[in-house]
Amino acid sequence: MSQPEVVGAFAANGVLARAIQGFKARPSQQEMAEAVADAIDAQGALVVEAGTGTGKTFAYLVPALLKGGKVIVSTGTKNLQDQLFLRDIPTVRRALKVPVTIALLKGRSNYLCHYWLERTSKEGKLPSKDDVKHLRKIQLFAKTTQSGDKGDLSDVPENAGIWSMVTSTRENCLGQECPKYKDCFVMQARQDALKADVVVVNHHLFFADVMLRDTGMAELLPACNTVIFDEAHQLPETASLFFGETFSSAQMMDLARDTLREGMEGARDGADWPAITRSLEYALRDTRLALPQTNVRMSLTRLQKADQLDEALDKLELKLEGFIATLEDQAERSEGLEACWRRAQELHELLTKWRAQKKPVTPQGEGEDEAATADIAATVRWIETFNQPFHLHATPLDIAPIFKKQLEGLPRAWVFTSATLSVKGDFSHYQAQMGLDMAITKSWESPFDYPSQAILCVPQDFPDPRDEAHTQAVVDAAVPLLEAMQTGAPRGAFLLFTTIRGMQRAHELLLDRLKALGLEIPVLLQGQGSRTDLLNRFREAGNAVLIGSQSFWEGVDVRGDALSLVVIDKLPFAPPDDPVLSARIDAISQAGGNAFMDYQLPHAVITLKQGAGRLIRDETDRGVLVICDPRLISKPYGRRIWQSLPPMRRVRTIAEAVAFFRDTNPAITTPQPLESEA
Repeated sequence: MSQPEVVGAFAANGVLARAIQGFKARPSQQEMAEAVADAIDAQGALVVEAGTGTGKTFAYLVPALLKGGKVIVSTGTKNLQDQLFLRDIPTVRRALKVPVTIALLKGRSNYLCHYWLERTSKEGKLPSKDDVKHLRKIQLFAKTTQSGDKGDLSDVPENAGIWSMVTSTRENCLGQECPKYKDCFVMQARQDALKADVVVVNHHLFFADVMLRDTGMAELLPACNTVIFDEAHQLPETASLFFGETFSSAQMMDLARDTLREGMEGARDGADWPAITRSLEYALRDTRLALPQTNVRMSLTRLQKADQLDEALDKLELKLEGFIATLEDQAERSEGLEACWRRAQELHELLTKWRAQKKPVTPQGEGEDEAATADIAATVRWIETFNQPFHLHATPLDIAPIFKKQLEGLPRAWVFTSATLSVKGDFSHYQAQMGLDMAITKSWESPFDYPSQAILCVPQDFPDPRDEAHTQAVVDAAVPLLEAMQTGAPRGAFLLFTTIRGMQRAHELLLDRLKALGLEIPVLLQGQGSRTDLLNRFREAGNAVLIGSQSFWEGVDVRGDALSLVVIDKLPFAPPDDPVLSARIDAISQAGGNAFMDYQLPHAVITLKQGAGRLIRDETDRGVLVICDPRLISKPYGRRIWQSLPPMRRVRTIAEAVAFFRDTNPAITTPQPLESEA
């Protein structure tokens, strides 16, 4: 149906053009806005793929603000969350002249806690000199901040250890019993959200609230008329995380630490607090010894020492029950001890529930209880070990029924949008994952002129991705391009890898090659600083190489010559030994499906599209994308992958890619077919 007010806002002489310098009318943006407006009117579900440069943010904000009512916008990253709250929504509100109020709501760990700040300041025991220095800055910040958002204190890194000592968690928050409750920044942010017309959250917070509602606890977010998920391709993974359950040794160690502190302060004579907390820590250590000593992610069915783990968990449960009994006796002596008692009960329930799901994923047998079998069959139990900590996970294999239940609740519009949701225009994979079989789907290509702005090179005669020589070949392919990029204006490059091991090996090889060639190019490696810090250094350098893994495949926006080359080592298929993926493959196969074509391939395509999308971010960008995986040409499914990528000009040799950088005025070229398309 026609949406005159929405259409008019995007016209060449409309309100956006008059209010925003440099605004350009784009038919695809206008059409997407109309589709969003229709979904809001119909209170239906809409899945929208809009290529880079479409302007999807304004396309969903304009109809959402014009239609009125409560709106929740959920993003995949805090960076986009801040951008929406600080820049995009105020810009659209100003252009439309609509009197809507906006609130930003983040997870609890993002807000300073007055209670824990005071406790930490009084105790004065900090692990490092940096923590002491940072604490002083936080103390000053607490006296002036209105929001308590740690992101507003740039002098203290967001990953600084001190933050965990001055922020609260759901487990250690005292709630209304807290002496600082009236001044609580978290409660203030939630109250602001309840009053606001538009609330900006992130996916983690949204699903945390869904789970809290389902368990009968207080809602974090207000009821609303419209929910919009930006970066919606991240939802299946995020939803799986929150619809599942995790018991971790870190939760137990935090409980032991807090109990010792609360017991010694509020009930020193009530128990031998050092002894009972030490006993719990010993039981955790014994449990860790019953698990693989290397860092692994493994299905419980593959664990060789399952009997030893059961014995260790029996002892851990016994110690935890004694711990709970002691806390119950002393809980009334302080709010802190009562909170620890409550946490201990919750962790005991979590552990016993995880252990109760003992049956493997198998079809229902004759005479079995249908509901119980369905519940067990829908979940995979798996373990994750690190140097000292361990996690016990229970993850649903199919989140569609759970999420569909949310869609069928109160009538409202649901909008899911991203640049990467489909495979060759087919949304069925995403719809099946999210329970969106009845949703309307629409897609718009990017308005960028990819044939003249970029080329895709799939080098000939490349080693198989499983070959040990593959990473060396990736570096060998990148070096001539890096050399060519040193002429003229400075240019930068991303080298993206599917594994941490490949990333680290490539870093070593590239440093050696650049040194041998005498090339002074800054090389940055994921992990050598926060993602924000690395990106800032990358942009400032102008000619740097950033070598990264999963963190840099998406959510990164570097425009201009600073990013002119993206090299991807291989097609991003998830490792088949991943416990959740392995269980999902088995479930699809048992149901008669093709796990590779129905699940693994679509997932890899969407991830690859994200990585490829880092290259061209603006209509003036130019660059080269190199995918060092011969399967894109040699395998039958290669054509399906290619047809999902932007229509860049295609070449097969690094020499042709080098020539692209030397051609300052390229003619528009019709893409030539690769062998897999011929």
